Amino acid sequence: MLLRGLFGTLIGLLLAIAVAMPASADSPGAGFKQVDDTFASPDGQIRLQQYSQDKGDDGFLYQFWTFDADHNHGSLLNPGETTDDAGYPAGFRFSPDSQWLVRMQKLGAGYRTLLLYKREGDHFTSATRKPLGDMAWDYFFSLPVSRHMHRDPKDSYALDHATVDLIKGLEENYAWMGEHWPDSRYVVIGLSFDTQGQHPRTPWVVGWHCVYDLKKGTFSVPADFADNNAKAVKTAADLK
Repeated sequence: MLLRGLFGTLIGLLLAIAVAMPASADSPGAGFKQVDDTFASPDGQIRLQQYSQDKGDDGFLYQFWTFDADHNHGSLLNPGETTDDAGYPAGFRFSPDSQWLVRMQKLGAGYRTLLLYKREGDHFTSATRKPLGDMAWDYFFSLPVSRHMHRDPKDSYALDHATVDLIKGLEENYAWMGEHWPDSRYVVIGLSFDTQGQHPRTPWVVGWHCVYDLKKGTFSVPADFADNNAKAVKTAADLK
């Protein structure tokens, strides 16, 4: 009788665990619906799909999943994110060698950022300790160009309408810009924010460019970006 009781208890525990676990650890859970967009890596080995779940008053939560070419080995790209991080669908670009993935994520009206992922076998994992967009702003505000511009690094919305954009051309190593960089080495980033709510003489930027070195994990500003970046810095005089 004792053994029968223990056996029954064990079965009960196993059933409880089974009920608590999601239906599948390698695919979206119940309540998520696939969004139409599908992105494929240049080598054809990885496919990325988006799924959304209606969270009612909290909006929508998006999950981004990668699968192999046969739609197996699913891996969640953004575990732990909430509607604050993934409340909108995203755009994606693979590097030409299929080893890097850039996520272009809307955060709200007039706010966008970038996240970077590195390939590991048949899936991707985060390549940076925080969003690439946040790191790009950190770099910008370490430079003399940011003098007299105000930013609270503890507040992600400290810059009005702050956007971090992936400049087109990753797929061709930015040949259209006249660059002759090594294959899949650099990501070109554009930064913009305005001065809404700040002093009218406070400068701002529109389309200021820098590059991120995927090999070294560092930012820089190539000399041939000088003309663009000089025009990207705006002042009150530009409003007249």
